[in-house]
Amino acid sequence: MHKNLRAGIFMSLLFSAQASAATFVYVSNAEDGDIGLYTLQADGSLQPGARFKAEKVVMPMTVSPDKRFLIAGVRSKPFSAYTYSIDRASGALQLVGTGPLAESFPYIHFDRTGRYLLSASYGGNLVSVNPVGADGRVGEPLQVIPTARNAHAIRTDNTNRFVFVPHLGTDQVFQFLFDEKSGRLTANTPPVAQMKAGSGPRHLITSPDNRFVYLLNELTATVTTLALDGKTGTLKEVSSASALPPDSKLGPGGPRPTPGRNTDNDIWASDLHLTPNGKFLYAAERTSSSIGAFRVDADTGSLAYLGSTPTEKQPRGFRIDPTGRFMVVSGEKSETITSYSIVQSNGSLVPVGKVPTGKGSNWVEIVSFD
Repeated sequence: MHKNLRAGIFMSLLFSAQASAATFVYVSNAEDGDIGLYTLQADGSLQPGARFKAEKVVMPMTVSPDKRFLIAGVRSKPFSAYTYSIDRASGALQLVGTGPLAESFPYIHFDRTGRYLLSASYGGNLVSVNPVGADGRVGEPLQVIPTARNAHAIRTDNTNRFVFVPHLGTDQVFQFLFDEKSGRLTANTPPVAQMKAGSGPRHLITSPDNRFVYLLNELTATVTTLALDGKTGTLKEVSSASALPPDSKLGPGGPRPTPGRNTDNDIWASDLHLTPNGKFLYAAERTSSSIGAFRVDADTGSLAYLGSTPTEKQPRGFRIDPTGRFMVVSGEKSETITSYSIVQSNGSLVPVGKVPTGKGSNWVEIVSFD
């Protein structure tokens, strides 16, 4: 075959592959009771799409490992999990069905097999496991486990053998063993890792190499680096860093029996995420409406504060796209969401653009199809 013809065919195939690739952003709008769809463009801008009905108060979401389904948790009675199929071409959501949840859950998470939905309840002080069928439908709970005050998140490690649950009310991270065949959780030994008093553990995320867990503390806006023992599944504190600027006038608030801050000066951290390469970590703080950035030391797991970026008002959720080049941030008190370009050399955030969103937008998921 002539080399020019081969080159032409190659370029045609490459263009076709690029044209078929798409990245979709989903934002749950708690007060409107729906989920907004956006398409992430090559330059990081967002193209608004349709909005898909759920119910008030729709908040946490999670995407199945095979990217076929999105599940959203509704925090009004009857507490339910709404399963949607994801159209690979358009990103459109199609309601598959609803399933029962044991409580009002601020956080839900697929295990890595996609067969189980793990949930943590702030008000119910418990965690649960629901089976997820091949069709994406959520079944009756397999387990409902009382834990401690204000369970705020639940996540597996990268091996799917261990599960961690931060508890804001008792400054603890519960440590579980997870059997992915049966879907059952059992207490690890020891069953809890005790954190600093008054820190308020909220969300956590695991490093790509599974050596560290990063824990965001709501009441102090610090991120704690925890070493993860890959054999035992237990955590040990290594270091801690603040997501606030050194001159911040915010101060730690007291424990919150119900969600919400006490005063306008209370620290009120909300969410954290790592870039896929593990190089940079970001944490959101709601009172200052800012995103703090850190550089991650790959060897020690320690964090070096880089700076803070103003963002949407009262940011409760954000997400980094699978390429690690863009971030999308929602604000509960904002009528827009913002996308940012992540500078690969230093982790700084450069605003790309804003688009309208619904009321009470709080949770962001990003799904990319190659």
